[in-house]
Amino acid sequence: MTTLASDIQGHWAAVGPILSIEGEHGYDAAVELLNTLIDEVGTDENHHLYSLLDTLGIVISAYEDANHPVPDASGTDALRYLMEEHGLTQSQLPEVGSQGVVSEVLSGKRELNLRQVRGLAERFGVSTALFV
Repeated sequence: MTTLASDIQGHWAAVGPILSIEGEHGYDAAVELLNTLIDEVGTDENHHLYSLLDTLGIVISAYEDANHPVPDASGTDALRYLMEEHGLTQSQLPEVGSQGVVSEVLSGKRELNLRQVRGLAERFGVSTALFV
C-alpha cells in the first residue's frame, strides 16, 4: 500500500460514513449534519467546510433521487395542494374565477388560462411553471 493510500485510509474511516448514506437512519443523520453545516457555513464559499457542505448536498440529492422520487403532479394537483395548505375553499380563489369555474378546473373539465396561472403564481409566491 502506498503512503498516500495509507494516509487516505486513516482519514476515510472518519469521513466515509459522512459521505455514504445507508438507509433512512443514515439519510436522517446526513440531513441533520447538512443543516448544521448550513447554519455554520451559510453561503461563504471561502469557509473551510464549504466543500464538505457542497459534497454532502450532492450525496443527499443522489440518495433522494434513488429512494424518494417525487411523483409527477399536474397544475390541478398543485392548486388542490395549495388550497388545502392555505385552508381555502373554491369560492376564495378570485384569481381563477367564480366557485363554478374553480370547480370545473379542479374536476378537469377546464384548463387554467394564462391570466389565472399568473394570478395564482403571484398569490402563492410560486413559479407559473407549477400550474402548467
